[in-house]
Amino acid sequence: MTAAPVFPTLEVREALLGGIMGYALRDERHYTYGDYRHWPEDLRYELIDGIAFLMAPAPSLDHQTLAGEVFHQVRTALRDSPCRVLMAPVDVLLGQADCADDELDTVLQPDLLVVCDPGKLTPRGVRGAPDWVLEVISPSSASHDQTVKLAAYERAGIREYWLAHPVDRVLTIYRHDGQAYGRPTIQELSGETPVGVLPGVIVRWEPVTSRFLPQS
Repeated sequence: MTAAPVFPTLEVREALLGGIMGYALRDERHYTYGDYRHWPEDLRYELIDGIAFLMAPAPSLDHQTLAGEVFHQVRTALRDSPCRVLMAPVDVLLGQADCADDELDTVLQPDLLVVCDPGKLTPRGVRGAPDWVLEVISPSSASHDQTVKLAAYERAGIREYWLAHPVDRVLTIYRHDGQAYGRPTIQELSGETPVGVLPGVIVRWEPVTSRFLPQS
């Protein structure tokens, strides 16, 4: 007999719908991907170590501009490569390789990612660590992306993790040495930035920042 799907509590869902934004809203029950994939699609969640984090509503225009322009540049650079460039929403399942999908308790939706191992691509998304991840920071997600998500990506061995802040126009880069992330590199969103784990891929920031809305 198949168990009924388990859903995040109604109180948590109502809090977000009532206008309380951000990753701090979460249900403290332990969930797995088996629960997650049966949830309604009206709200987006991520799972980290079994905790269901509600994702904020639609991001800002500058957030989407940054993600879209970088996606275009990276996809163009990798046109003749077997690497796949993907953009949210796509599920990335992280955990032990010998664990069944439905038993995994970490499912993330990075803003941008690159996967160079075709064996990690599945009809449902990505199973295993991407080679490169970019998260675009918003006020509601900044703390989450720089702490909780950072730790999850580090444990999974994601080789390079970028955090781009369109408001402050700052980029933070974490590179994995095989065991942990070292000291991050921090730079302005200006000039050019090579993607260390993707030879030949360079992100040019002028086409990105020139499309940002004027700051008030």
